[in-house]
Parts: sequence; C-alpha cells; structure tokens
Amino acid sequence: MRNIDLRSDTVTRPTSAMLEYMFQAVVGDDVFEDDPTVKALEAKCAAMFGMEAGIFCPSGTMTNQIAIKAQTEPMSEVICDQTAHIYQYEGGGISFISGASVYLLPGERGKITPAMVKSAIRPDNIHHPVTKLVSLENTSNKGGGAYYTSSEIAAIAAVCQDNKLALHLDGARVFNALLAAGETPQAYGQYFTSISVCLSKGLGAPVGSVLLGSHDLIKKARRIRKALGGGMRQAGFLAAAGIYALDNHVSRLAEDHQHARLLQQALANCVYVESVLPVETNIVIFTLTPQVETSAFLQKLAENNILALDFGPRQIRFVTHLDFTAEMVDQTVKTLTSMSF
Repeated sequence: MRNIDLRSDTVTRPTSAMLEYMFQAVVGDDVFEDDPTVKALEAKCAAMFGMEAGIFCPSGTMTNQIAIKAQTEPMSEVICDQTAHIYQYEGGGISFISGASVYLLPGERGKITPAMVKSAIRPDNIHHPVTKLVSLENTSNKGGGAYYTSSEIAAIAAVCQDNKLALHLDGARVFNALLAAGETPQAYGQYFTSISVCLSKGLGAPVGSVLLGSHDLIKKARRIRKALGGGMRQAGFLAAAGIYALDNHVSRLAEDHQHARLLQQALANCVYVESVLPVETNIVIFTLTPQVETSAFLQKLAENNILALDFGPRQIRFVTHLDFTAEMVDQTVKTLTSMSF
C-alpha cells in the first residue's frame, strides 16, 4: 500500500499532464539567458505579482538568500519573526552568505506587527548593525499556516518606506495565503521590494522557486545566483512544470485547505491530543498530551502507512497537498480516531 505522506507538501510528484507539458518544453541554456521556457515562467510570475522581473532558481532557500544578499551588506541587519524559515531552516545562510545579523521578533504564529518592526529599527549608532531589510513569511510554517492579509502587509510596508527599508516576502506558500484571504497576487508588487514564489510545494512542481523584484535587483540576483551555483542550463523542462502549476494548480489549493480542516476536526476529538493550532490553510500542527511520546505516536502512524513530522516538543505537523486525496483523508481520520495510547 502506498504511504499517506503528510510530512510536507514538498513530497508531491508531477501529474501525468504536468509531465507531458514538461516533455514538450522548448529549451535553451539559461545561464546564457536563452531558454525561452524559463524566460516565459519568469515573465509570467512577474506579471502576476505586478513586479518588473524574475529569476528562476532551484529552491526557495536560494531565492530567499539571494534576496537578502542583494539587499543587505555585512554589518547590516534583517528583521523577521523568531520562527521565520529564513532564520530557522536555511542553514545559517544569512550570516554565511550575507554577513548580516538578524533581529528576531516574538510574533504571534509567525506574524509580526508594524509596531514591532518600528521598535526593532536600530538607531544610527556605530555600536549597532544597520537595519536594512524586513522579511515576512506567507504562510507561516511554524505558525501552522497563518497568513498576512494585504492590509496587514500594507501597514508594515508603510513603516519600511518611512524608514527606507527593503521588504522581502518569503512566499513559500503564498498562493495558499492569497486563496484563504480571497486576494489576488497583483497587489503585492506595490508593497515588497522582493518576493520569493515557491512552485514545489502546494502547486506540485518538482523543483524551483522564482525571485521577483525590480530589473536592477534581478540583474544583481543573477550574479549572486551564479556565485551560489544556481545557474542551470536546460532548465526549461523544470520551468515548464512551474508554468503548468500556475495555470492549473492554484485554485485546487482549496481542496488542501478543506482536507486540513477535516484533519483538525478529527484531532480535536482525540483524547491523546492536547491542542490543535487553528487551521487556516494546509498546515495542521497539534500537541500531544504529556502521556504520549512523540516517537511512539509517529511509529504507530507509520504502522498504518501514514508519515508525519516531529515539529517540536510533543508537536506533530501534517501538511495536506496535491497527492493527499479524499480517500486518504478518510483513511487518516479513521486511523486517528481509532488510535489509543
């Protein structure tokens, strides 16, 4: 029996239609900037978000770190939530690649406020790093899929503009956020100086993210990408998957959100579950009661062909996605409600 894999939405596999679209891609050498399919993907993403240009990269970690490198310098500082992916899960890239420090804010479920940002801006004093960049994550991974609305982003952007700070969006699951908020990507370009759009999570592409920004920023990003080893040759086959995903897999994210809510409802009635974070998109984070060991819980799930992720002390994460079907939802709910410890 095939495993029900809820560890992440990165585990999806290309659909047969996506694979066919990839096989038909017209390709060139992207390092020479002559791969037409890569160019089409970059232009498509930029237009969707109202940005000037884009650059296709192997991963969201690379697009995030390029954006930070391009908009900071050594002895400067990045402001973000203390649970932000750019700080927690990107290998210390901010210090290693950019030589910048990080000002961590204790946001609520991964979300920070304008007042918090304003209070974190350093005074002009040689004892401090120079505040250069604010980074938001939409949706918040550690926050259980919580998301910023456009009005919340606008308020933070105003603080950044008043203080001449760049504003980056780690849009790892940006389309989940937009769908949940009932908003369109077009408005985002007016708020952010850079946006990372991930294609390999809920959208189901096998590889890749696109970094968006001004023409000047993306020109600088190309040089940084090259230095990081991110220049790919006939990348159009991968870019084609991104184009197909943007054309066909955005609206279906609503199914993932609904499946996550069904899991939340089931977990709320399980005696071995102490609490479940509110489910807003496709991430379900819950805490086990003190009597239940995380490893024992994960082992029992695995015995029922369900894979999940240890997400902290007594915490488990489920992430719904393209390959998590309605039948799998039913099977998972049956397993969860029948388990005992």
